[in-house]
Amino acid sequence: MKRIFFIFLIGFIAVSALYASKKYGYFSPNITDLKKDSFVQSRATPEAATGRIERSEVRAQKFMVATANNHGSKAGLEILKAGGSAMDAAIAAQLVLNVVEPQSSGIGGGAFLLHWDKTSRSLKTYDGRETAPKASTTRLFLRDDGSALSFGEAVRSGRSIGVPGLIKMMQLAHETHGKLPWADLFQPAIKLARDGFPVSKRLHTLLSRKGADFFNPQARALFFKNDGTGGTLEAIAVGETLKNPALAESLQLIALKKENGFYEGELAQAIVQTAKKAPAVASQLTLDDLSSYQAKLRAPICGAYLKLKVCGMGAPSSGGTTVAMILGLIDQMNMGKGMSAEALHKIAEAEKLAFADRNHYMADPDFVPQPTGFLSADYLTKRRQLIHPKTTIEKAEPGDVPFAKKASLGEDATIELGGTTHISIIDGDGNAVSMTSSIEGAFGSGQMVGGFLLNNQLTDFSFKPIDKNGKPIANRVQSLKRPRSSMAPTIVFDEKGDVRIVVGSPGGSRIILFVVKALVAHLNWGLGPQEAVSLLNFGSRNGPFELEKHSEDTILKSALEALGQKVRLADMTSGAQMIVIKNQELIGGADPRREGVVLGE
Repeated sequence: MKRIFFIFLIGFIAVSALYASKKYGYFSPNITDLKKDSFVQSRATPEAATGRIERSEVRAQKFMVATANNHGSKAGLEILKAGGSAMDAAIAAQLVLNVVEPQSSGIGGGAFLLHWDKTSRSLKTYDGRETAPKASTTRLFLRDDGSALSFGEAVRSGRSIGVPGLIKMMQLAHETHGKLPWADLFQPAIKLARDGFPVSKRLHTLLSRKGADFFNPQARALFFKNDGTGGTLEAIAVGETLKNPALAESLQLIALKKENGFYEGELAQAIVQTAKKAPAVASQLTLDDLSSYQAKLRAPICGAYLKLKVCGMGAPSSGGTTVAMILGLIDQMNMGKGMSAEALHKIAEAEKLAFADRNHYMADPDFVPQPTGFLSADYLTKRRQLIHPKTTIEKAEPGDVPFAKKASLGEDATIELGGTTHISIIDGDGNAVSMTSSIEGAFGSGQMVGGFLLNNQLTDFSFKPIDKNGKPIANRVQSLKRPRSSMAPTIVFDEKGDVRIVVGSPGGSRIILFVVKALVAHLNWGLGPQEAVSLLNFGSRNGPFELEKHSEDTILKSALEALGQKVRLADMTSGAQMIVIKNQELIGGADPRREGVVLGE
């Protein structure tokens, strides 16, 4: 009898998992069963692969824009031609990306931004990360009866929706770095939303894979059409014109009223109402949460690599610190003259060590004091001694970071997706912007209001507040807290303090791997920016060695396994945009795995 019951139970679990996968686009275990290495590491790429579009290197003399879509790059370029600043161009490009790349980013989400002012020679970093509603507690993803939401249910629920930060962050940065009027920057996106654009293969494919059931009625009506039989809804076809008049109206309102058009009034009320109507569990979002949101100016994180200064975003993003740690660990190592198993092994071992520290310590600094010793020479030297050329760390443990309270924090249980985009810009005055923005998973929460999708960023928190030993997890949910991110907008400076590289990528927690790969490929192996971002993706998030699926990776895979690496082949859908300044010339590259385009003059 027990055996029959056991067989029945296994069958029931399998059918339930299949149903969740098809309905929500995720494998959805109970949160108490989430294991970071066995489950998270094997999770599919947040935005699925849709083929490659090979790109050629682009060169320019005055200015350059690199975004994830041709329409976004065109909008940014037109703003620069009209005398706009890098910040102006970034805003215009971002708004257009909301129209044509709704799966990745938009005004219903957030962003991190680095801005370099050449005249004042100052680097500023802006935090537009979403926040948890004031009413949020550590029980955010539990139902009223105490049962836990599966991950897929959590994503679509109102509880996944954080207070959007993109608009306030862009306005804050524009007040200091903008040249053109705020409203002018909205016109390209408004026009495109009203007139429409041809649906790309990537957008169609991602919509088809997600399925109509994932979306609320407003989004479903925009993205899907009846198949003609009165039954199945099918994603809007490739090449068909997609118009979004509701988004045009929302953008027009924000263009006229600035942040007040989004965080107050009718649009704010609609955001709250939509979040509360989401499936599974209603949102705790209120009008006060929206009106009281504040974008923040943070201190940049900078580390040394090959006598250059690599700068990124600090907490609540883990990207800047983790990238700097990895580069600091391999800085004194021989990376060779090109991609080899030996070089990749060293990089992966450094990544394991850095990710161990990231997962344990890094979180919103307004709630969890952040150690200041991650990049100290003594600490990097101590950690570097754990890297051996012919043996492998299966799973690294967090180190005793100077000025940290290691023992007081628990083992992390965070899952990260990443419906994200990246923009790199250098304007005619030499100012630079590196901005990564996101709505979290592909198409965010699936809840649309005013023509834009709301994020599911709160699933970037650890669902469990404490670990098995009862210790609090740094990235646990707390009222008004910002979830940890992996976004890593990066600017690299040469020995004279001038901008050398502007780079970043989408890709969930793999963003860190993608940025490190691009920098090593360019700085160590001498590849141009296009070759660097196109290069095979690889790395480790303190688990198996992930190697991008490729027709020629058999020999490399075997060589890595001979060094002890447990290699897992995977779709690693980066979307890096990289601009390099060399001999006073701008050279750009866009990732072939998405729809990125570099334009310049």
